[in-house]
Amino acid sequence: MVNSERLVELKAFDETKRGVKGLVDDGISIVPSIFIHPLSPSLASLPPPKPNISFSIPVINLNGIEEGSNLRKEIIERIRDASEKWGFFQVVNHGIAISVLEEMLTRIRGFFEQDDEVKKASYTRDYNKKVVYNSNFDLYTGPAANWRDTLFCMMSPPPHANDLPACCRSLTISFKFMLYI
Repeated sequence: MVNSERLVELKAFDETKRGVKGLVDDGISIVPSIFIHPLSPSLASLPPPKPNISFSIPVINLNGIEEGSNLRKEIIERIRDASEKWGFFQVVNHGIAISVLEEMLTRIRGFFEQDDEVKKASYTRDYNKKVVYNSNFDLYTGPAANWRDTLFCMMSPPPHANDLPACCRSLTISFKFMLYI
């Protein structure tokens, strides 16, 4: 449960609809308390963990996924395994050109660099919407806020073009058609 003082701070932060980027743009010099994770007494007494450099991020190769059901099942199993054990993985041979990926990153950076009033049109906590911009999915439920802002688009079924931020619209629409070809 969130104490009332913390809830007031969370609401004040959320209602600006400016996210972490807004704090940075304002030139804050002290991290607000809503972003500071409480120190667990049991963790404070533990020695720091020793680095383990003998791991690698799972890599899922999609090459040939359309050629046979056995290979497809194997790839799906690798995705399931990586998701359960790691929570993330790298995908290779997905068919998306590097130039498209780089352009998408450029457009996303452009979204976050826009005027606050333009970004606020996409800011929401309604996760039923196709396009959501906000700061911290779990802002009101986590022990501390995370230092991040997020823009995501649900692409299946695809959103209407006008629901997409203007700076991302043309690339997202052209990419959407590449996905379904």
